[in-house]
Amino acid sequence: MSPRPYEMGRRQSSVDETRGRIVAAARDLLVEKGIVAVDAVARRADVSRATVYYQFGTKIGLLEALCDDLAARGHMQQLAEAFGLIDAHAALRAFVHTIADFWAVDRACTRRLRGLAALDPDVGQVIGARDERRRAGAEVLARRLATADGDPASEGSQMNGRFAAVLYTLTGFEVFDSLAGDGPLAEAAPTVLALLHAALGDPPPGADA
Repeated sequence: MSPRPYEMGRRQSSVDETRGRIVAAARDLLVEKGIVAVDAVARRADVSRATVYYQFGTKIGLLEALCDDLAARGHMQQLAEAFGLIDAHAALRAFVHTIADFWAVDRACTRRLRGLAALDPDVGQVIGARDERRRAGAEVLARRLATADGDPASEGSQMNGRFAAVLYTLTGFEVFDSLAGDGPLAEAAPTVLALLHAALGDPPPGADA
């Protein structure tokens, strides 16, 4: 006889609770000690090492889950709305503000992750892949802005490539972290936008709105 629906729901709730506890343990260890070690995460979450591997498969799977949690809490799903905007300049502003909110959601954790990426190949792989997604988004926006501004150059033009590189660089965590100083990280967004519109050569009114 198949399990009753409420039993299945209760089991799924338990699985989700365990999974969330493991991700939270990974986040806390990363912030407190600058490490993401499966054994240490298992001890902190009060589960077995086998449970961590059952839930996430590998250490990289755990890191992906941690980054997915950051993305969910930082409302990165709003990037789809940004790219869906008809006006290219509005899309640029929405892109920057969404990225800013994402970086700001857990500044301490993100700072640790990106610092560890240079030392831990697994962390570097996960962070590198996510940075490449942001780079791809920057390239799409650069092409859209060139078309909106009447640039006759082709999509693969050197100008598009330069602005895409500038956009990718200026929306990096390290730039926001440096510009914000001791203040709220998201408040660096207007400065980033001003720099981007200066790079475009013709800042539109209200670009930092």
